[in-house]
Amino acid sequence: MTIGTTASYSVLIPGPAGQIEVAFDPAEGTPQPLLAVVCHPLPTEGGTMHNKVVTTAARALRETGIATLRFNFRGVGQSDGQFDNGQGELDDLRTVVAWAALQHPGKALWLAGFSFGAWVSLRGAVDLRAKALISIAPPVGRSWAFDDIALPQVPWLVIQGLSDEIVDAHAVRTWVSGLPQPPQLIEMPDTSHFFHRKLIDLRGLIRNSVRNWLPA
Repeated sequence: MTIGTTASYSVLIPGPAGQIEVAFDPAEGTPQPLLAVVCHPLPTEGGTMHNKVVTTAARALRETGIATLRFNFRGVGQSDGQFDNGQGELDDLRTVVAWAALQHPGKALWLAGFSFGAWVSLRGAVDLRAKALISIAPPVGRSWAFDDIALPQVPWLVIQGLSDEIVDAHAVRTWVSGLPQPPQLIEMPDTSHFFHRKLIDLRGLIRNSVRNWLPA
């Protein structure tokens, strides 16, 4: 039996390291046949599914008619387990997507992620057959490799703040420009890693950028 899709809910689901905490929110207005799973930033630096960038991105998508699902990686909130430097977190994402496909049948998958969550969602995009991808401040040049990732051939938006104190904006630009089929890169001036005082701008940017991706 599937859970209803017309109201928000939170639930604990079985995962590879124990339970995973999941939060669903329905689309606003006319719903699209889409579900966006949004991944949060680095757990060891306080990242959770309640991060303001994550919730802002999710709200922007809902305002475009897309239902959203956020979840806590292992060891965060009510999710069991311990931080696994990306591999276990990718397994968590796979589990959540498989569960969501059963609970919300008929909805195509979009993936979004912020910082560490952008890296995890990008690594899963091809295998999970995501139909679109949003990467916010992907941590290029930090501890996680981007060179060996299978790249999705789908609409893909990268958003990067030019005053990011954690992720090097130049490194992100160089990485994007060197890809065989570069995604759309939007650079936001005077914007820090956590988009302080720029969250409304981020919300509008996402909402306006993805409209052309929607099914006819």
